[in-house]
Parts: sequence; structure tokens; C-alpha cells
Amino acid sequence: MGDLDKAVIAKLKIRENNFEILVDCEKALELRSGKKVDIEDVLATRDIFSDVKKGQHAADLTKYFGTENVYEISRRIIKEGEVQLTAEYRAKLMQEKKKRLIYLIHRNAINPENNLPHPPQRIESALEEAKARIDEYKTAEEQVEGIVDKIRGILPLRYETREVSVKIPANFAGRSFGIIKQYGKVLKDEWQQDGSLVVNIEIPAGIQVELEDKMNEITKGGVEITIVKSK
Repeated sequence: MGDLDKAVIAKLKIRENNFEILVDCEKALELRSGKKVDIEDVLATRDIFSDVKKGQHAADLTKYFGTENVYEISRRIIKEGEVQLTAEYRAKLMQEKKKRLIYLIHRNAINPENNLPHPPQRIESALEEAKARIDEYKTAEEQVEGIVDKIRGILPLRYETREVSVKIPANFAGRSFGIIKQYGKVLKDEWQQDGSLVVNIEIPAGIQVELEDKMNEITKGGVEITIVKSK
């Protein structure tokens, strides 16, 4: 069981009826996100309340949940309801989501004025200037589109994918191919008569510079990268 002294409330409302349980904040959120967590470690008690603070236990569990199994009911409350966040965990979670949002925008969008990605620090400044609200209950991926809409008036952004052709010298081809695949979807690869390898790959426009830097490092400047098309 979780630590009762550090437990927070998870609650679900069904047709004007409140159902509340006491849980470990971090483990409950892990369970909510789909991670494999033992429900026994999540719960601080096995009680189902209508009001935790008043110590009032919930009635008619079968009527509203179709079962009286505490574990099944608790899982549903956690997954469908709200989990109270501690101030410490909320701050940690918000920082992680903010970092992930900045990464997604930097990776997938470019500045249409110079066709280069915005520096992460500039994206962070735009988030603060726009007072963009980050939702702690949604993943960064679920809310990035809305965040981009909020900062577009401050930061010019365009989503773009590119097909780029990467030509690798023969003596670096074997090692390089595995790394190139990590950056995007390989569309085709062809060995040339001189032993070099040409790989066409589709990538988010924002990571082209990163790809170029990595391949130049591996091939000691011998790589050739050209844009085939953008969309």
C-alpha cells in the first residue's frame, strides 16, 4: 500500500455522485498513462469514499460501477477521473511537458523567414510571452497544436517535412546507414558503383541541421545532403 500521510485524492463524478480514493500521486499518474503498475502500490487505503475529508464512504458501488471490487473501481476512478497533484509533482510534471513541447516545436517546425528551426531558447521565450497554458493532464503531443496556435503571433512558424538525399562515402556507408534510419523514414537506398551509398529519407524540416551535423561528424565532412522536395 502507498504512504497514507503522503496520499492525494483521486475522484470521479458519476451522475451527481462523487467517488474518491486515496492514492500515491506519482504511481496513480503512471497507471493513468498506461504504465504497468501494481494497483496495491497505488492505493493508500482500500476504501471508496463519497467524501474523503468527511470520512464518508460511498454506497451503491455495484449500481454505478457494476462491481464491488475495490481494485476495479479504483482503476476506473484513476483512469477516468481526476488525480490531485502535489505541488512538487505538479512543478516537475509541468517542467517535463514544457521541455517536451519545446522539443516537438523545434523538431517539427521551421522559421519560414530563413527555413531554419527556431532555437529552443527562443521557443521557450515565446511560450512565456504568450502566457501559453500547459495542461498537466494532457501529453505534450496532444496539446502541441494548440500551443503553436498561441505563439504564432509572436514566433513565425511553419510545419514542413522534407525528403533529403544523403550521399555517404564508401568507407563510412555501413556505419552511417543505421544512424540515418533514426532520423526519419527511409524512402529508398542505392549503392553506387564507387561504393558510396545514397539514402533518401523523409524527415521533419526542423532536424535537417541536426542530421547534417551528425553525418558530417561521422564522415569527417564527406557527406553530401540535398533537399529533394518539401511539403
